[in-house]
Amino acid sequence: MVEPLLSTDRLVKRFGGLLATDNVSIEVRPGEIHALIGPNGAGKTTLVGQLTGTLAPDSGSVRFAGRDVTRLPTHARVRLGLARSFQITAVLREFTALDNVALAVQAHAGHSFRFLADARADRRLRDPARRGLESVGLGDRADTLAASLSHGEQRQLEIAMALAGDPKLLLLDEPMAGMGAEESQRMVGFLGALKGSRGMLLIEHDMDAVFALADRITVLVYGRAVATGTPDEIRAHPEVRQAYLGEDAA
Repeated sequence: MVEPLLSTDRLVKRFGGLLATDNVSIEVRPGEIHALIGPNGAGKTTLVGQLTGTLAPDSGSVRFAGRDVTRLPTHARVRLGLARSFQITAVLREFTALDNVALAVQAHAGHSFRFLADARADRRLRDPARRGLESVGLGDRADTLAASLSHGEQRQLEIAMALAGDPKLLLLDEPMAGMGAEESQRMVGFLGALKGSRGMLLIEHDMDAVFALADRITVLVYGRAVATGTPDEIRAHPEVRQAYLGEDAA
């Protein structure tokens, strides 16, 4: 068996009397898209915080890229190859698409300060930034202000920024949030094209996108992982159908 790229072992997080993460054990394998789904309040955000280092678990462990990272801060996990896109788009709207990615390349190169003038002048930053935009289908939008991009294009730009450091794992927090049907379909096509090049953990409410993209799916309900399996296995799982998909298990 290939060692998981990311794994948790009996992760627990409490907030007072609320058990937000209830002994969760999951694995993301190299090159796979693993989706994390669950109704609002299921504990997805709390689990993501523990994976990225913004929240410390009360017990249990997190391993990434062959190391125990349970107590490592976020920036140390980023250096090991963990990148995250956020639920709310986090691009610099007053800068061009190329500026945004060039600054991300600069940051991942280890510079202490990010100066826009340097990012605009240095071909060592601009050339990989252009390649990054082309990889997400925004090559012809390089000189467009981020504020002028559509919502879907801004999400693609954010992923290009996350990919600037060539991460081993891309954690995607609701990349389809706020998108219409056409933009969602484009994002599904784009993420599908990335499959196999790196591991991805996909947190998403759009079930059509999840079932189209995921190799495996983990379902959270009240902080507990109630099922993990292929899309077909999850569709057929009676507890999942009842608790999450809103169907009668009979």
